[in-house]
Amino acid sequence: MSSPVLQTTTTAGVSSSLMGLLEGMRPVQWIKNGFVLAPLIFSANLQNFELGLRALAVFAAFSMVASGVYLWNDSLDWRSDLNHPQKKRRPIPSGRLTPAVAISCGSLLLIAGVLAGFALNPATGFLLFGYAILNGLYSLALKHVEIVDLMCIAVGFVLRVIAGSTAIHVQSSHWLLMCTFLIALFLGIAKRRQEIVTLSNGSGQHRRVLTHYSLPWLDQAGTVVSGSTVVAYALYAVSPETQAKFGTDALIYTLPFVVFGVLRYLHMMHSGDRTGNPTSALMLDKQLLMCVAGWVLACAAIIYL
Repeated sequence: MSSPVLQTTTTAGVSSSLMGLLEGMRPVQWIKNGFVLAPLIFSANLQNFELGLRALAVFAAFSMVASGVYLWNDSLDWRSDLNHPQKKRRPIPSGRLTPAVAISCGSLLLIAGVLAGFALNPATGFLLFGYAILNGLYSLALKHVEIVDLMCIAVGFVLRVIAGSTAIHVQSSHWLLMCTFLIALFLGIAKRRQEIVTLSNGSGQHRRVLTHYSLPWLDQAGTVVSGSTVVAYALYAVSPETQAKFGTDALIYTLPFVVFGVLRYLHMMHSGDRTGNPTSALMLDKQLLMCVAGWVLACAAIIYL
C-alpha cells in the first residue's frame, strides 16, 4: 500500500507540472492571434455567423500552434532565460516543467493546430504550417541575425491576417497587410530596445542578437517605422478601394486613434515602461487600452452602421 505522503507529493508534483505547462503555453499571448479576425471585421462580414465560426476556428488553430512554438522555444532557450530578471521565473528555468514534457506537448499542439487549419481548407493549413516552420527557423537560427529577427516577427503577424482571410474566403487588402507588417515591426523594435535597457551589459548573454543593436539605431528605426505606420494607415483610410468597399470616406476619422496609440507606445518605449512585452503594455496601460477600444468601436460604427 502506497504512503499517503508519497501520494500527496506525487499529486502535488503532477499539479505543479500541469500548471507549469499551462503557463508555458502562455494563453495571455493568444490576444496576438486576434489579428486573424481583422479580415472578418474589415470585409464587413462580422454579422455572418458561419464566417464568424470559421474565423474563431482559425483563431483557435493559431493559438495551438503559437503555444506549441512557445513550449519549443522555451525548451531551447531556458539556459539563457536564467540571465533575464523576468524570464527566469518561467516554468522551465524555474524547474516547474521539464524540457522533455514541454517538447512533447508542444509537438502535439503544433500538429493539432496545423491539422485544424487543413480541416478548414488547404490554404489555411499551409499558412499555419508555414508559420510553424518560420518560427522553427527563427528559434534555431534567424533570431540571432540582426534585422532578420525583427522581420520574422512582423511576417508572423502578416501570416495571421492572410490565414484569417483564407479561412473565410475573402481577399486581404494590401493596405491591411502593409499596416499589419509595420505595426508588428514597430512592436518588435520596441521590445528589443526594452531588452537592452533592462539587461544593460548582460543583454548579449540573454539574447545574442542584442549585441548587434544599439539604442540610437533602435530609436531611429522606431521613429521611421512608427511614422510609416501612421502614413500607411492614413493612405488605407482614404484609398478609393477602401471607400468603395465601405461606401464611405469616414474611416479617416479613426486616424487620431492610430496616431495617439503610436505616440503613446513611443512614450512608453522611451520611458522604459512595459514595452518589452506588448501584450502587457496593451492590457495594463489604461490610455493604450482605451485608445484601442475606441478605435475598434469607431471602425465598427463606420463599417457597419
